[in-house]
Amino acid sequence: MFVKTLAPTDGLMLRLLPVLQQAGQILLDEYQAYCAGQDFDIDEKHDQSPVTQADLKVNAYLLSQLALITPELPVISEESDYSERHQWTRCWMLDPLDGTKEFIHERDEFTINLSLIEQHKTILSVIVVPCEQVVYLGYLNDLPYKYQFTQQNWLQYVVQPRPTEAIQIGLSHNSKDARYQQYIEVIEQHTPVVRREAGSAYKFCMMLEGEIDIYPRFHPTSEWDTSAGQGLLESIGGGLLTLEGKPFIYNQRDTVLNSGFIAFVSPETKRIALETLNNHEINN
Repeated sequence: MFVKTLAPTDGLMLRLLPVLQQAGQILLDEYQAYCAGQDFDIDEKHDQSPVTQADLKVNAYLLSQLALITPELPVISEESDYSERHQWTRCWMLDPLDGTKEFIHERDEFTINLSLIEQHKTILSVIVVPCEQVVYLGYLNDLPYKYQFTQQNWLQYVVQPRPTEAIQIGLSHNSKDARYQQYIEVIEQHTPVVRREAGSAYKFCMMLEGEIDIYPRFHPTSEWDTSAGQGLLESIGGGLLTLEGKPFIYNQRDTVLNSGFIAFVSPETKRIALETLNNHEINN
C-alpha cells in the first residue's frame, strides 16, 4: 500500500515529474479524442503490431524532453532507432504507449513506461497511468513513490503482510493459452485463486497496489515492456524472473525480445510462483 509522504529531494526525479505529467496528458487527450470518434491514424509496424498517432506524439515529446534533462543519455524507444544500443552502458528505455491494443479497444489500462538502464540493470523505474492521473516511480534501492497529478500528493510504498486467504493471479485479457489455466490449477490444489485481468504494464501497478500477487507470462514481451515493472517490483522485495529462474538483464542480448516470465511481489509469493512453475504439470 501507499501512504502520504513528503516529496523526494532527488533532482532527476523532480525534473522528470512535470514532463511525465505532460506526457500523460498528451496520451489522455489522444485517447479521449479516439474514443469520441475523431479522425485518428492507426498503422501497422513490420511485425504486424499496431502503432497509433498517440504512440508517435508521446514518443516525440518525451525524446525532446529527455534530451534537455539528460543530453548525455541515449534512449532506446519502441518507436525510434536503437541500432547502436550495444554501445550504450547507460541509457533510457522508453515505451511511449504500452498497451496500444488496450487503447484501440477503448480500455483505459495503458501506460507510459520509462526506465534508466545502467550496466544492463534497471536503476530508476517510471510507469505513468494517464487515465488515473498517477505515476509510480523510484530507484532500485528505495521504496517506490506514487504521485497523484491532480491532487499533487506524494505517497510512498509501505510493505505490509499479504492476506493469506487467496492468491491473486494477474493475467492479460483473453489469456487462452492452456498453460495459464494449468498454472492456476496447480496453485488451487493448495489455496484459493482470484483471477485479475488487465492490460499492459498496468498489471505491475496493480501488484504495487496489492491487487495482484503473481503475474505469469508465457508469451514474448519486449524489454521496454518489463524493465520499469521489474525495477519497481525489485524495490519492494519482489521481482521478475525468466521461466528458468533468472532476472531479465537489459540492453545486452542480441534481441530486445523477452522470453516468458514470472513476476511476484514478495519472497513468499516468489516461492509459490516458482514451485508452481516447476510442477511437472506445467508445460513450459
